[in-house]
Amino acid sequence: MHKSQFDQHREEIYTRSGPASYVDSGGVGTPALFLHGVGTSSYLWRNVFAELDGDRRCIAIDLPLHGRTPAEDNQDFSLPALAEFVADCCDALRLKRVDLVANDTGGAVAQIFAVRHPERLNSLTLTNCEAHDNVPPTAFLPTVLLARAGMLARTGPRLLRDVPRARSMVYGVGYQDVEVLPEEIVHANLAPLIGTLDAARQFQRFLTSLRARDLLAVESDLARLYVPTQIVWGTGDIFFRRKWAYWLRDTIAGASRVVEIPGGKLFFPDERARELAAALRRHWARP
Repeated sequence: MHKSQFDQHREEIYTRSGPASYVDSGGVGTPALFLHGVGTSSYLWRNVFAELDGDRRCIAIDLPLHGRTPAEDNQDFSLPALAEFVADCCDALRLKRVDLVANDTGGAVAQIFAVRHPERLNSLTLTNCEAHDNVPPTAFLPTVLLARAGMLARTGPRLLRDVPRARSMVYGVGYQDVEVLPEEIVHANLAPLIGTLDAARQFQRFLTSLRARDLLAVESDLARLYVPTQIVWGTGDIFFRRKWAYWLRDTIAGASRVVEIPGGKLFFPDERARELAAALRRHWARP
């Protein structure tokens, strides 16, 4: 789906956590709520929305600082705070129950949201994401160390001046074929994060706010989470290895299976949307 088509369904709502940008496909029935991770935005789900068109009301929100959702100078970017942002969005949108789908750091946020608000979930689908103490994942640690040292803000705005280069550097390891990612989506994802020095400083703070301890704190709660859960995992991901899919399956009480996407990388929901949509339909159709 082209960016312009996706944005035709974009709206903004004010929540207790501040304004939020979201895309709502419309429709009836239990809505499906989609969460992205670090460095992407609601645009990650545009092709999944196209595959599910007519099947389900689909809603994708932009997390604070990402996409078109702004962030306050003192915004709390910790995983628990992001989970409450999602809850506030559900309240503002009057979503009583959702089928939650998440990728990357959105998956960590989803785990915390799920144990805090299990009554709001009809089902949960986790794609490649943080689990246990894999926060930040080892392959992403150099970027986090740059953020901690204050170096990311110095280089970020310069990187965005060359969008093809930025696409390769930022997303190359997350796609099997990064050329499928349109340059306009690259710019829309990265401009709020590194487009200016102030934005890049905020992004540094975002990255350094993500801590393993916050995910470890809900581990015992995951063992009591009986929400129907499936794990859909790209097997070629260097950030979140295949073993974490099975760790999640064995840890979450309501998890029933792992669906492997052979060779899929971190952002396979964009690149291989048809396979994810098929897995979602099967999961949602289960009694």
